[in-house]
Amino acid sequence: MPKTRSVAVLVGSLRKASYNRKMALALAKLAPDTLKLGIVEIGDLPLYNEDVETAGAPAAWVQFRGEVKAADALLFVTPEYNRSVPGGLKNAIDVGSRPYGSSVFGGKPGAVVSVSPGAIGGYGANHHLRQSMVFLDVPTMQQPEAYIGGAATLFDEQGGIVSETTRGLLTKFMQAFAAWVEANAKG
Repeated sequence: MPKTRSVAVLVGSLRKASYNRKMALALAKLAPDTLKLGIVEIGDLPLYNEDVETAGAPAAWVQFRGEVKAADALLFVTPEYNRSVPGGLKNAIDVGSRPYGSSVFGGKPGAVVSVSPGAIGGYGANHHLRQSMVFLDVPTMQQPEAYIGGAATLFDEQGGIVSETTRGLLTKFMQAFAAWVEANAKG
């Protein structure tokens, strides 16, 4: 029987009531029992600057790195800003991958879900993020893909997903992700 794996969830949107945060919480409910999802907050991370690193990493960087390092896997839930990921998420990736040679991401299986009010569901951000994951040695699940559009009408008042079709797609996504994590997690 597979053991329970911890998943660090990085939400690209910093808004408290963001569609992406709602999606992250909904995915946690849809996940198989073998995955325990926990959001790792990125909103208070100072911008990465190697000079600051040299003088001593800020406490927020140390905490973030520790939380990600302790996880067995990674799940990115992101909106699309200007055909890419939001600056806060890119900064979190930079903080976690530095100093060079000390990345907390390397070797952890991952997946990407992009969520947008628009029709193409954050396709550009999803693929741009995947490019970074190649460099960071994060084996990223290829299929099924999850580009979720129409986010403004996706959730009920309790944060549940109202569309049976979308809920079914995301349930399959999380089942596939659980299998991906089990096949690729270390230890």
